[in-house]
Amino acid sequence: MSGVDSTYAWIRLCVAVVLGTVGSVCMWSYVVALPPVQADFGILRADASMPYTMGMIGFAFGGVAMGRLADRYGILVPAILGTVLLSAGYFAAGYSPNIWVLSGCYALAGVGTSGTFGPIVSDMSHWFRKRRGIAIGIASCGNYAAGAIWPPIIQYFIESHGWRATHIGIGIFCLVTMVPLALMLRRPSPIEHVELGTGSAGYGTLGLKPNTLQALLAIAGIACCVAMAMPQVHIVAYCADLGYGPARGAEMLSLMLGLGLIARVASGSIADKIGGLGALLIGSALQAFALLLYLGFNGLTSLYVVSALFGLFQGGIIPMYAVIVREYFPPKEAGTRVGIALMFALFGMALGGWMSGAIFDFAGSYRAAFANGFLWNLLNIAIVGWLLIRSRTWISGRVAAA
Repeated sequence: MSGVDSTYAWIRLCVAVVLGTVGSVCMWSYVVALPPVQADFGILRADASMPYTMGMIGFAFGGVAMGRLADRYGILVPAILGTVLLSAGYFAAGYSPNIWVLSGCYALAGVGTSGTFGPIVSDMSHWFRKRRGIAIGIASCGNYAAGAIWPPIIQYFIESHGWRATHIGIGIFCLVTMVPLALMLRRPSPIEHVELGTGSAGYGTLGLKPNTLQALLAIAGIACCVAMAMPQVHIVAYCADLGYGPARGAEMLSLMLGLGLIARVASGSIADKIGGLGALLIGSALQAFALLLYLGFNGLTSLYVVSALFGLFQGGIIPMYAVIVREYFPPKEAGTRVGIALMFALFGMALGGWMSGAIFDFAGSYRAAFANGFLWNLLNIAIVGWLLIRSRTWISGRVAAA
């Protein structure tokens, strides 16, 4: 098909990564802003975590709506709409009189960010066949590149100009840079409506009803991301509590997410060989191991090391949900189905971010929060492991029937 696996497809992928890197600022800016916002408003840690939670909820619900727009109109409409909403959310955040208004601004910005993540991932899946797993992994790298690049920059501007002026500046920067990038992606995607394995009764959903499989992926996504949120959302505050300072926490977050970029590409390559479920199970098991390491080590050097390992282990988890969707659902539903899968994963991030703050307020430390994340991670492993076993049985049954 015209354009699939072409040079243009790779150029388009590079543009998409840059757009996603700028647009994903909403996922990471508040991780750095949390301590000064808490001090400014004089509130508890759980209340101060609400803007992040609302940003993730906006991202989650927005992902489904933006996915539907992408399925119907292509990537340009959700990308432009997302840019406008993202910029408006940040500009308004700079004038927030209290934590609740700020939370609403982050919800709006989260909806905007969703236009440059899920739709981009599903769009890129249509442009590649031989290297689809790697392409999806790279397309999702903008999300983590943002986490590696934005926190130190935001930390610098918050220290020098305050968190309000920094938010206004982010809104202006996003509007100026993202609109031209989105316009570079206006060529329609070559959606593959007919692929090997497509069936009228289902697209090979492991012998399950499509919505049943989608529901299981949703529960798995919530579970893994509740666990994932503990270090990602609270590492800056955790370092401040330990006396290392928020700047060290911002550096650990950048290290974590920078190394997560390697994991995203690697997991895509693994998925091309063993499938999305197998790659997801490997990532989830390693993430659980890293959470146990956080329970055992809290020295400055050891936290850098454990954060690096956490980034390497969990970085490829989220893109695997998009790979699994493309493996077991029709391509014409990719935008919506990927949006739904990411929506519940982001619910997990939102729940995990708030829950960890609430556990901290109750217990007075983050040890119980790390343990809570580990238990949620075990639920994810159980679901994905069961689906993987079922996939092997289902494939064997189809081969025998043939």
